[in-house]
Amino acid sequence: MSATYETDVVAWANEQAALLRSGNLSGLDIEHIADEVEDVGKSEKRELASRMAVLLAHLLKRRAQGANRSASWEVTIRVQRKAVAAHLEDVPSLKATLRDDRWFSGVWGDAVDQATKETGLADFPELCPWPIDQILDPSFLPG
Repeated sequence: MSATYETDVVAWANEQAALLRSGNLSGLDIEHIADEVEDVGKSEKRELASRMAVLLAHLLKRRAQGANRSASWEVTIRVQRKAVAAHLEDVPSLKATLRDDRWFSGVWGDAVDQATKETGLADFPELCPWPIDQILDPSFLPG
């Protein structure tokens, strides 16, 4: 093994893939491979969290700003819903994550922070007022 995980992760990954394909299992860096496999799951959760926070922030802005609603918010809502649906289709095990209270609380906090920064308003609800099915419903728009 010439590349190390710490010095060049891309070269290391290519070497590990070649070792796996050749059946040379004794040359594998098992500990770091396990770390990378775990990181794939974390990355998928981060992607879902990011999209959900953007979606929720735009739902909040739409709810809070009645007359100042922007058509671009609805576009963003539509785009994020489609992206979340596609992500959940590609990684169905993430559906359970949507119902994880701790995870959702963090996403909600990110959405409120984003909506607060973008609107200057500070009176957003502490808890999400919508169930997940409503949030993801393509026909739902608050207010």
